[in-house]
Amino acid sequence: MTFDAIGIAGTGLTTHRKWLDAISDNIANINTAVTPAAPAFQQRYVLVENSPHSPGVYVAGTELGSAEGRLVHQPDHPLADADGYVRYPDIDLGDQMSQLILAQRGYQASAGTVDRVRSAYEAALQIGRG
Repeated sequence: MTFDAIGIAGTGLTTHRKWLDAISDNIANINTAVTPAAPAFQQRYVLVENSPHSPGVYVAGTELGSAEGRLVHQPDHPLADADGYVRYPDIDLGDQMSQLILAQRGYQASAGTVDRVRSAYEAALQIGRG
C-alpha cells in the first residue's frame, strides 16, 4: 500500500511536470509573430488519462490548439503583409497563468505526498526494529 501511494504520487509528479512544460511553451510563444500566410504557433494541451495497468495517471498525448491565431494590424512589423497584418497565436496569458498556478500546486501536492509517505515508511521501519 505504501509503495502504491509513492507510485501514484510519482505519476502525478510526471503529469504535472509535463503540464508545466506545455504551459511554459505556450507562454514563451505568446508573442511569436508570423506572416499572415503562415500558421500561428499552436497552443499545447496535455491529455491525461487513468493508467489501465496500475494506479495513477499518465500523459496520453498532447493536443494542439488552432493554427488560425489572430491577425493584428502592425504595418511597421517586418513580417507584415501588404495590408500591414501579422499573425499571432490566440493564447490568453491570464488563462495560462491560472493554469500555471494549478499545475504548480498539483506538483507541490504530489511531491508532498511522496515525502509524507516516505516518512511514514521510515517510521514503520523504526517501529519494526524497535
